[in-house]
Amino acid sequence: MAQLFHYAETVAFLGQWGRFQQVVFFLLCASIVANGFGAFTLVFLTDTPRHHCRVPDVNLTEDCRDVSLTDLEQEGCVDGWVYSTDIYQSTVVSEFDLVCGDEWKQPFTSTVYFVGSLMGSFLSGKLSDRFGRKPVLFVTMALQAVCTFLQSYSNSWLLFTILLFISGLGQVSNYVAGLVLGAEILTGHVRVLYSSLGTCFGFAVGYMMLPVFAYFIRDWRNLLLALAVVGAVYLPFWWLIPESPRWLLSHGRVEEAEAIVRKAAKWNKCQAPMEIFADYCTPLKEKYGVFDLLRTSNIRITTLILSFVAFTITTGYFALCYNTPQLHANPYLSCFISAVTELPAYISCWLALRFWPRRLSLIAALLVGAVSLYSIQLVPNGKTESDFKILTCNTRKPNSKRFNTTFNCSPFVFLGIYFKFLPYIILGTVSLLAALSTFFMPESFQKPLPETIEQMQNSKRYYFGTFHVVSSLSKVLSF
Repeated sequence: MAQLFHYAETVAFLGQWGRFQQVVFFLLCASIVANGFGAFTLVFLTDTPRHHCRVPDVNLTEDCRDVSLTDLEQEGCVDGWVYSTDIYQSTVVSEFDLVCGDEWKQPFTSTVYFVGSLMGSFLSGKLSDRFGRKPVLFVTMALQAVCTFLQSYSNSWLLFTILLFISGLGQVSNYVAGLVLGAEILTGHVRVLYSSLGTCFGFAVGYMMLPVFAYFIRDWRNLLLALAVVGAVYLPFWWLIPESPRWLLSHGRVEEAEAIVRKAAKWNKCQAPMEIFADYCTPLKEKYGVFDLLRTSNIRITTLILSFVAFTITTGYFALCYNTPQLHANPYLSCFISAVTELPAYISCWLALRFWPRRLSLIAALLVGAVSLYSIQLVPNGKTESDFKILTCNTRKPNSKRFNTTFNCSPFVFLGIYFKFLPYIILGTVSLLAALSTFFMPESFQKPLPETIEQMQNSKRYYFGTFHVVSSLSKVLSF
């Protein structure tokens, strides 16, 4: 029967780390580099340089000798602004004068990008389920490269923002499609390695490349051109990365799935059986939608908890990432250090996913992140800026780890304008609530993942009794 079919067992003759898996692993990880490069480009594109009103070149000495400047009525900068070029040659803010009365457009630009990413999150899954993982991966990759290229020629803030929204659609869709494609092709420990370490290392490499590119390319238009080139480099991978055999099987395209597996066997120099998917039965074509995730209590609880945890993690992660470069006079150095802190977080995440239960690993990361966020406000006012920066970077480690764990829209919380530590208190509180809600999640460690709605409905729900809470908390603390 179809529900008894296990893909990983059927293709076990391929092994887990042959030439085929290595090519898929490294090419997909490389395709993620452009996402890390592009995710935080707005840090430099929309930064506000030091500026002042442009003063006409006239001699005011004689006319204003006896005039008190404090008694004069203030007016806007009718002659425009002069922007410092000490750090940037130009940014979107200096290009389109997003200051004073138009200052709201600067944070709104980031909001538009994340709204595009949010919509891409919904669309990418639906499109990849219908048209395939591979087409969505490469179409969104091309879309992102083309929009980024066109952005560099924007002659208005409105056009720039519209193209940025479309680029946001492609950004997250590309990442998710690549993650799902690799997770469906690879099996066993290699699948965990790819989902937890490979893709995230590719993202971190792109993130580290960004400040290096921005340091040498200080004009926002040329920086976007460089980003577009980086994104277009991966398009020839189309001829090397296959479609997901799991997706092909789910759509009844058994012969195409077998052809890919036989090609993999040839690359790995192993013998494939005469009939690879002989025991596979094409499933009845039932149409499932988003609301099917809320139909039964078991799936509904899992969906709501995962949505809340994912929202908490992405908000905290991007808030800290976008804020870290502001903690030092040199934004390039700050951004690079911020990117480097990703690496130990991803390594610890991989080790946790490899040897520890998934639920307890996520809870531990959320709790550590919450404690770190609460601790930021404890830095005495007399301490140096570097102390604050070090604690913020350390806070990002568990945030990066938990961001990574949930994958096996958020500009920074602007409430900090009114109270410096309020964003960190809010994020810490939400992280604590997310950690508590994770206790209700089913455990998936060393268990076959459900592949159908029916299997999800039969997943064992974790019993949230007093004894189990105390037992789990003791394990988290020991971890």
